[in-house]
Amino acid sequence: MNKDITPRPGEADRFDPGDLAPSGWHRTREVVWSFPRMLARLGHLNPRGPEEGPPAMVIPGFLASDRATMEIRRALARSGWRVHGWGMGVNRGARPDTMIRIGERLDALNDGRKVLLVGWSLGGLFARAAARHHQHHVRAVVTLASPFSGDLKTNNNVRWLYERIAGHHVDHPPFQRGVGKPPVPTLAFWSRRDGIVAPNAARGAEHEVDEAIELDTHHMGMATWRPALSHASHHIRRFVEEHEGACPIRRDR
Repeated sequence: MNKDITPRPGEADRFDPGDLAPSGWHRTREVVWSFPRMLARLGHLNPRGPEEGPPAMVIPGFLASDRATMEIRRALARSGWRVHGWGMGVNRGARPDTMIRIGERLDALNDGRKVLLVGWSLGGLFARAAARHHQHHVRAVVTLASPFSGDLKTNNNVRWLYERIAGHHVDHPPFQRGVGKPPVPTLAFWSRRDGIVAPNAARGAEHEVDEAIELDTHHMGMATWRPALSHASHHIRRFVEEHEGACPIRRDR
């Protein structure tokens, strides 16, 4: 794991392989690696964590549902957050009403305390967009292996599948994505072992995030690998504490 808040090198005049999507072989490896870990999806889908904990919501990746983010929510719950799924079924890509529905969900979860918004893969792009559309509801944004930086046509290796299912070009979603950093504290987790998303795309440039941290796991591991998620939840709590001066979360047992 490596904490990295420096701008990534290489403007247009320098080629950086970290900007390009992993090969199809790496994508296949991700799928095979995830099969034995599907049992992690078992369990109830109700909110997790202490009832008095600050609210958090996790948005799943492309073609994933709240089942796929079960381990993320468990890790956050162990850190003291009151964690909710996004409650919108399978994420089939951006829809015209996606930001409206996420906004309604955030409004319902805001109990006087803003919501920590966490997104895995495509869910992280939704989380960043939601922070722009619904800033008054969002405490901070955390992305896990999300291709928010660079060219969406080349920074991931599932563009063809996304466009077929979502019904629109990957770089022309039916709502405004925005550029630069969202107007709330923003933390990005990335991995050089990611088999779906280019490392630089998930890390982001200095002007796109407040902090970027490397996790030593695969793309699917960002949602299922408990050791990596325990590290992530620790850094999320620290990050919020640093930006707010204090964080009303219990210490890990």
